[in-house]
Amino acid sequence: MILPGTGRGTAEGGGGGGPQAHRPEVYTARKLRREMSLPEVQLWQRLRGGKVGLKFRRQHPIGPYIVDFYCREPGLAVEVDGEGHNRGGRPQRDERRDAFLTENGLRVLHVAAARILKDPDDAAEAIAAYAACPLHHLPEEANGPPPRAGED
Repeated sequence: MILPGTGRGTAEGGGGGGPQAHRPEVYTARKLRREMSLPEVQLWQRLRGGKVGLKFRRQHPIGPYIVDFYCREPGLAVEVDGEGHNRGGRPQRDERRDAFLTENGLRVLHVAAARILKDPDDAAEAIAAYAACPLHHLPEEANGPPPRAGED
């Protein structure tokens, strides 16, 4: 007699083997890939397959969070911000996620869903340009020396 869950033989009614142990974020990411919003779909059509010169992943788990798009090469997480990001406790959750990502060496870029819907090609090109060559003075880096006279 083979005991259920021992990993030997096949389970009754089924395809054999035991369930794979995945983090819950993996299952959630797979679900989110099937249920992407219209702006996410439009952006993904332009980012996928290296069409903009960089490889992006969609609905990618990083730690306990799932980012809308992720580009490993420059360490960039892209978040599509729709109307729902301004409601309830969402702004606080987004701040915690952004802090976690930043603490782990990633840059986070927020793109308004309305911008993507207005011109998805322009949004994808802007993301690729930012990923390839980020601005030299990001707001969190603004605490450097003041400009020299005449450079204001």
